[in-house]
Amino acid sequence: MRRLNRRKTLNLVKELDAFPKVPDSYVETSASGGTVSLIAFTTMALLTIMEFSVYQDTWMKYEYEVDKDFSSKLRINIDITVAMKCQYVGADVLDLAETMVASADGLVYEPVIFDLSPQQKEWQRMLQLIQSRLQEEHSLQDVIFKSAFKSASTALPPREDDSSQSPDACRIRGHLYVNKVAGNFHITVGKAIPHPRGHAHLAALVNHDSYNFSHRIDHLSFGELIPGIINPLDGTEKITIDHNQMFQYFITVVPTKLHTYKISADTHQFSVTERERIINHAAGSHGVSGIFMKYDLSSLMVTVTEEHMPFWQFFVRLCGIVGGIFSTTGMLHGIGKFIVEIICCRFRLGAYKPVHSVPFEDGHTDNHLPLLENNTH
Repeated sequence: MRRLNRRKTLNLVKELDAFPKVPDSYVETSASGGTVSLIAFTTMALLTIMEFSVYQDTWMKYEYEVDKDFSSKLRINIDITVAMKCQYVGADVLDLAETMVASADGLVYEPVIFDLSPQQKEWQRMLQLIQSRLQEEHSLQDVIFKSAFKSASTALPPREDDSSQSPDACRIRGHLYVNKVAGNFHITVGKAIPHPRGHAHLAALVNHDSYNFSHRIDHLSFGELIPGIINPLDGTEKITIDHNQMFQYFITVVPTKLHTYKISADTHQFSVTERERIINHAAGSHGVSGIFMKYDLSSLMVTVTEEHMPFWQFFVRLCGIVGGIFSTTGMLHGIGKFIVEIICCRFRLGAYKPVHSVPFEDGHTDNHLPLLENNTH
């Protein structure tokens, strides 16, 4: 009884077989079919390799939301070289809340030579080339995000030559923590001193002829310092021959959370607009000589996440490629074979033309070919 039930179950399963097997004796092969199969297998192999490369690749997903964190401090990372001696310049930050952050809280003044060494010039040239490419192709920023902590350092390399020239410039580098409100980081003549209505600089003690605000921005960023990330002002160099020159940078800072397979960091992106002018009170151009970076924070926060194609999606796409090519090539082969058979059939029918009948006197016709008579002489 159990064997009978097993046989019935097995027969039922066999009837549900959607892939019936055809005996080899009923299968007919052809040269055209083999050629189409070869093309199909080659196409499948190429598309599979391409699909696997897409599966290995990743992309960056951007999401936007309102930034609700206003209580934390904002870190400013600075590395700027000014073509003046360190005792003549001062750097500090003043925000909209009238809070002054002195440079002594985290900045170092280092006497250096303003002109770069050959190796440093090559570093600056490459950095400026990358900046120009980033302005033309914005998608390269995704590549920089992916290579963070993995690429080479973007910091200015040390001098490789032992120059005997005395230092003629001041390198201001380090970091400051400020409130998350709009503010103004500036470098101007004289050291900063506190003032009841803000702050002031002791510019009266500096000779006017020593003013020179030619500068080079080796690095400027906001938030956590991430090696490998290139910011918009990195590699910027401004040269002036006028003593009373004002350089202004208007910066909009966007809080950014970066999540890749390598790192997770809270950093900031920013855009910048530059402006410079000569201070000439007689001509109506008023102001203070120096370098002014006025920054403001965006109310939106960007979350950048590196994503990868899941395996199930890769498997489905791969099955679609294999099945689609099999079906398409089989259909095209069948259509081509049908067209060839029709053309060949017409040629065969054209070889057998009908013979004209020969009428007799009694009205009958003779459809036979006339016999050839041999005339013997």
